[in-house]
Formats: sequence, C-alpha cells, structure tokens
Amino acid sequence: MVYTLKQAKANLSRLIQEACDGKDVIVSYRDKLVKFVACGVSPRQRVPGRLKGKISYSRDAFEPLTREERKDLGFE
Repeated sequence: MVYTLKQAKANLSRLIQEACDGKDVIVSYRDKLVKFVACGVSPRQRVPGRLKGKISYSRDAFEPLTREERKDLGFE
C-alpha cells in the first residue's frame, strides 16, 4: 500500500511491523516513492556485562593529562 509522508510519520511503528511481516510498504515523498524493506534480524542480542573482566585500565587513566601528553595529542 502507498502512504503519504504524513501518514508514515503518524504510523511509523505499524509500517515497520508491516515491512517486517513481508508486506510492501511504500511512502510517497514529493515526486518520489520510497519502499520500506526489512533487512533481517539483528545478528545478536546485547548482553549486559558480557565484557566484564575483559577490559582493564590503569589507575591513572582518568587523571588529567600532563602538558607534554596534551602537546603529543595535538591539544596545545
């Protein structure tokens, strides 16, 4: 089905779901037509804490930079 841009803005979630269900979703914008296409599922779910224990840093990581470090990084 073809929707206007105003209709698409008001019903974006529903149109995305329709595209995910395999239906043709077309939005008319000025003199152009835009087709929504589902690309697939996200490769993996986010897992909170997955990197716990795998990332480390030194205690001075959050200390202010010295003048020499700022100069080396191009800030002065």
